[in-house]
Amino acid sequence: MNSISDYDYLLPERLIAAAPPSERTAARLMVIRRDSGLIEHRHIRELPELLQPGDCLVLNNTRVIPAKLHGFRTSTGGKWEGLYLAQAEEGAWRVIGQTRGKLQAGETLSLVPEPIERRAVSAELPPLELKLIEHCPEEGSWIMQPLSDRPFLELLDLYGSVPLPPYIKRDSEKPFDRERYQTTFAVQPGSVAAPTAGLHFTPELLNQCQKRGISVVWVTLHVGLGTFRPVKVERLDEHQMHAEWCEVPAETVEVVQQTKKNGGKIVAIGTTTVRTLESASQEGELKPWSGETNLFIRPPYQFRTVDQLLTNFHLPKSTLLVLVSTLAGRELIRRAYQEAIESEYRFFSYGDAMLIL
Repeated sequence: MNSISDYDYLLPERLIAAAPPSERTAARLMVIRRDSGLIEHRHIRELPELLQPGDCLVLNNTRVIPAKLHGFRTSTGGKWEGLYLAQAEEGAWRVIGQTRGKLQAGETLSLVPEPIERRAVSAELPPLELKLIEHCPEEGSWIMQPLSDRPFLELLDLYGSVPLPPYIKRDSEKPFDRERYQTTFAVQPGSVAAPTAGLHFTPELLNQCQKRGISVVWVTLHVGLGTFRPVKVERLDEHQMHAEWCEVPAETVEVVQQTKKNGGKIVAIGTTTVRTLESASQEGELKPWSGETNLFIRPPYQFRTVDQLLTNFHLPKSTLLVLVSTLAGRELIRRAYQEAIESEYRFFSYGDAMLIL
């Protein structure tokens, strides 16, 4: 299983979810039992009864920022689209974008206000100028200096929009995206994509889990641009993962260790949580840790901390599908995905979920 072609499948386009379900907990949940190979069809709202008292849920509390930008080149008026990636030194931004022609250091871009939810104030806001400072050819990004004294999160909120995945085929965000492409527990801003397994959770569902004796703890991983990039090599051992910043706080480590000591299961909510916990467990057991990770979980990886996983259905030939298959076994996941297609589950970010027990 060292070939990315082993992780391919055909998905009818109609099963790609372009919008979230009416309620977060209305999503369907496929339950896969590794010990027996049985597959059950349930709903997210039934999660508390599918887990055991003494188990521990671990969720990623990152917050998606409105990182998608659009405007024009001040000198030519040509359209420009970009994506904010991170802060650089002295308040500059690291941005990737595209336009006709070749950008030059020293020129400026003019961002226009986000048009969907702020039409009433768009006319009152002038374009935001970004001065191009330096090109970073290894990533294709630019260091840009916003010509404004406002904090960067405030500027992004005014001029940016939700960076929806490219497989959601619409020109711009809808009013519901600002709320629904965000978990209800998002507190640490920094992601350009949502940790989508967490989108299914409400405070009420988490409370139900806790009332059943299931612990709830947090990690942070800021999902980066690489989540949208396809695997371009055939051999998995030749693929280089993008680096993403993550953190496992000491209080989470304490609860996880106590859960394991008592015989409970560690249930990761999403692949970002898996990569965070496993990155902090590389010396054998989980430790408090923060830093960048480029961990690529693929066969024959042996999981050190994560026991079970709740995750959405992933793109063909993606590192996320490889991760899930490493945990559950490629043939079982292949069969589960085929059954999901036949049962018309909704796929990808706004879609349904799978629980691997």
